[in-house]
Amino acid sequence: MLSRRGFLLTSTLAAGAGVVPTGVAAEKKPGGAPFDSKNWGAVRRQFDLDPNYIHLSLFFLSSHPRPVREAIAAYRQQLESNPLQTVERLAFGGPPEEYVPAKVCNAIASYIGGSADDIALTQNTTTGLAVIYQGLPLKPGDEILTTTHDHFVHHEAIRLAAERAGATWRKIPLFDSYDSISADDMVERLRKAIRPETRVVGVTWVHSSSGLKLPLRRIADALAVVNRERSPDRRVFFVVDGVHGLGVESPDIVAMGMDAFSAGTHKWIFGPRGTGFVWARPEVWSVMRPLMPSTSSAELFFAWAGEKPPDMPARATWFSPGGFQAFEHYWAVPPAFEFHRAIGPARITERIHELNAQMREGLAKMPHVTLYTPRSKELSSGMVCFDVKGMSPQQVVQRLAERNRVLASTTPYAVPFARVAFGIQNTTAEVEKTLAAIRSMA
Repeated sequence: MLSRRGFLLTSTLAAGAGVVPTGVAAEKKPGGAPFDSKNWGAVRRQFDLDPNYIHLSLFFLSSHPRPVREAIAAYRQQLESNPLQTVERLAFGGPPEEYVPAKVCNAIASYIGGSADDIALTQNTTTGLAVIYQGLPLKPGDEILTTTHDHFVHHEAIRLAAERAGATWRKIPLFDSYDSISADDMVERLRKAIRPETRVVGVTWVHSSSGLKLPLRRIADALAVVNRERSPDRRVFFVVDGVHGLGVESPDIVAMGMDAFSAGTHKWIFGPRGTGFVWARPEVWSVMRPLMPSTSSAELFFAWAGEKPPDMPARATWFSPGGFQAFEHYWAVPPAFEFHRAIGPARITERIHELNAQMREGLAKMPHVTLYTPRSKELSSGMVCFDVKGMSPQQVVQRLAERNRVLASTTPYAVPFARVAFGIQNTTAEVEKTLAAIRSMA
């Protein structure tokens, strides 16, 4: 990948390229005091959280752990000291080994099991979904199939793309009631709902409306059977909003069989706020069209300079939104993934499931509580959604905060529920305190 300095052939910066101020000559390696990654108390202390509260909404927007905070601060100081040459060296004009966007893509790829060449950097899940749906080769008469359970931004990304392409979209329920959810039934409902005009199936890995976790591998296998009966130009694309599974469930994202995956890193991954990515198969990128200009690809610039279209097919770097970004946040993404690896993804998964299972089982025993999240590990993840009889979800959340200093949330859907989410920053004692507070609402 050529640098921006390579793009700007007549740049006056070239003459002064050898003058690099102190602190910018090389990327500063984010550090931080060593901690015992096997000790959950030590892990918790890496987050600068207010100790007066029990924080059960960090899936909404994470607190940065120490390595991420320190990386952001170090990069910010370099930018404050000399913004021009810092950006030129680390993002646009330095040697390839110091090109930070490539390091970010490598960090993500090594975690999800894919190739850095197949990753586009975005600001969040919302932007990523727009990049995917607006980029897919939809035509009049094509259809996007999704579910009634997905978030507003997923439905809106689909609606806007369908309107732009002259396509249609349709929603189906995956279950009839929360006490009768079955993996077999959900997969079968999706399979039966596919019509000849269906070109995309879009789902959410972990539903923020209920805490339900979908069996992605099984859905991918069902779609593979459908696609074997279709020509390549009529295959069904499998798109996943994965933000609430990433950092909780197995990191082997690519092995789950989807075609395109969007997620922010500022939730369960504890990455810098305002950072995210899209991963897609190279054969999917190749048929997509970018939504906005990108400054991550030299070939796009040289095509423009030569007054000709870029040579097809398209690739992931064409889809990273261009222009100036919050550089110190983007550059500090790798320490978040390193933090996860230091603790161990499998240990993180086990811990989050253990805490939330403790919460689900406790709520299930309360006659004044209706539990919506499935109790099985196979169909649940890091969230627990429920109602308290005689109280609105907003009243439950308000009472938890005011009387117990427990920071819960409500699900932002047409039918809201009260919602808690226990992460690696939490303890079993906090689960019991939360259960006691809800028990007192009887």
